[in-house]
Amino acid sequence: MTAPTGKPGRRPTIKAVAAAAGVSTAAVSQAFNDKGRLSAGTRRRILDTALELGWSPSAPAAALRSARTRTLALVVRRPTDVLGADPHFSELITGIEGELAPRGYGLLLHLVAGAREENVLYERLAAEGRVDGAVLTDARADDPRPALLTRLGLPAVLLGAPDAAAAVPSVGLGGQGAGVEEAVAHLLALGHRRVGYVAGPEELQHTRLRLGAFGAALRTAGLRPVAVLHTDFSEVSAVAATEALLALSDRPTALVYANDSMAVCGMGAAQRAGLRVPRDLSVVGYDDLPLGRWLHPRLTTVDQQVQRVGALAARVLLARCGEDVEPGALDDRPRLVVRESTGPAPR
Repeated sequence: MTAPTGKPGRRPTIKAVAAAAGVSTAAVSQAFNDKGRLSAGTRRRILDTALELGWSPSAPAAALRSARTRTLALVVRRPTDVLGADPHFSELITGIEGELAPRGYGLLLHLVAGAREENVLYERLAAEGRVDGAVLTDARADDPRPALLTRLGLPAVLLGAPDAAAAVPSVGLGGQGAGVEEAVAHLLALGHRRVGYVAGPEELQHTRLRLGAFGAALRTAGLRPVAVLHTDFSEVSAVAATEALLALSDRPTALVYANDSMAVCGMGAAQRAGLRVPRDLSVVGYDDLPLGRWLHPRLTTVDQQVQRVGALAARVLLARCGEDVEPGALDDRPRLVVRESTGPAPR
């Protein structure tokens, strides 16, 4: 065995071990805790590297890692201004906290800018033993996070349409396209034939499901969307998309939005342009958040029971963390709630 290579007087760190072994800090932690899915060769290499550097986990730290933190993580990949302006997450957190607080659990909220930051954060949370599990938001196409959390040995639940093939349980209402289909049928019954769609980011699973349902419902009626514009859910992009659609020579008489926050922004943009809702333009949102009931006219929207989804996600995750909790199930689907923001198509 070679002599330790750490600097004299300074104890080597877990990061130094990870770098020398060519692995993550989470992998080092798993090697010493005999957890995760490390191969025998990788675990041996990590242990040999740690021995060579003269590093070992401190006893107090190991004891802390082996104990439950009674804390769950909710990581949201959104700009801070978007999160602050979107009540969807307030509703979701209300549902989650309603299950955690009575059981003495807390929720650790993190905002990240992109995929790399999110993955690094999960590895750090697992390595430091700061949380018992994580709620994954915004299911994506070819989502790498379920496999990552499984590799890290961190229990997780994915928010989205139920998917038996996912590496972790997924929680959400089934039939994600049903609410959009109802919205299109409602608009067609009111005489609308020029309908546009303001969607979310293309990589999100629910964006693809709902947009597919929107296009299919119009095709069944022999129609095509006036236009489909993708946004990042921000107020700026929602207003810009609305203004672009209303500037078309053959402008839509109805707009469907991917969430209520953007629908509210769209109504404001339309009214500033001199259009009356719903006489000149009908507007449909998605989420059925309280703000839609506070407007005038009140917002027609799709109810996806955000609080109930959050509560079920919390129960599923608590059960995966070893708590004696009966998760239950959601046996409903998104449904259209008709209010005053939709009306007959203008002549």
